[in-house]
Amino acid sequence: MTTKPHPTHLFVQEAYGAIARIGGGCGPQSSCCGGGRVEEVAQGVGYSVAELATLPEGVNLGLSCGNPTAMAELKAGEVVLDLGSGAGMDAFLAAQRVGPEGRVHGVDMTRDMIARARQNAAEFKRRTGLNNVVFHHGQIEEIPLPDASIDVVLSNCVLNLSPDQDSVWQEIARVLRPGGRVSISDMVLLRPIPEALQADVRALVGCIAGAALVDDLKAMVAAAGLIELTLTPKEGAVQAMIPTDDPMAAHLLGLLPEGTGPEDYIASLIIAARKPA
Repeated sequence: MTTKPHPTHLFVQEAYGAIARIGGGCGPQSSCCGGGRVEEVAQGVGYSVAELATLPEGVNLGLSCGNPTAMAELKAGEVVLDLGSGAGMDAFLAAQRVGPEGRVHGVDMTRDMIARARQNAAEFKRRTGLNNVVFHHGQIEEIPLPDASIDVVLSNCVLNLSPDQDSVWQEIARVLRPGGRVSISDMVLLRPIPEALQADVRALVGCIAGAALVDDLKAMVAAAGLIELTLTPKEGAVQAMIPTDDPMAAHLLGLLPEGTGPEDYIASLIIAARKPA
């Protein structure tokens, strides 16, 4: 049974569908992680030039807030799931690490992103010889994969876009094999943001308004039955993601109290945990 789309789903699908169609960036009329400076943002949040050079052109859409693949310690032969896989950036990096005996599943609810990712997969295969990535259309609140089928769950600046993050964590636990682990990069609130900013739905696609408070995140992970949670901040990521010439970003930052900046409210964290063996 497919979950009925939430208004937030529809809003995010429209915004990210437009990004997929234009090939990256967020333009002056939309707000998303990074704001369109794709190479600058990717390096600022933790991707190396060497990693980026292995990817097909157009895979990096400037939507990242960290590099979860680098922290996941992926091993050859593992089965990986990338939630909100977009154009395939982290999926293709993971595919190189798990090798031909491994498998990477990408899940995204935006059909334009899935179409773009599948096109990129053909170029990825031509470049690397690897044919170990498959992309699924679906919602991360209802992952279209079997129970206990995944070794590692990745995600990059996506969980904050979900209107039901509790369900996402429950689904993560469901699809993980016993002993499986999580390496997720996401925006997390250090303290509540001003009501004016929280109420501005445009901030959702800027990875701000939908972010969970740290204590709420800890509670969701624990309720899902995952253990050994660690939260590692990516220094400089928030600053790297904020566009300096985007009217939408200027609008959102203008809603913050005088004397405060986004780093006082929000952080980019690598969220690591595992399912008990």
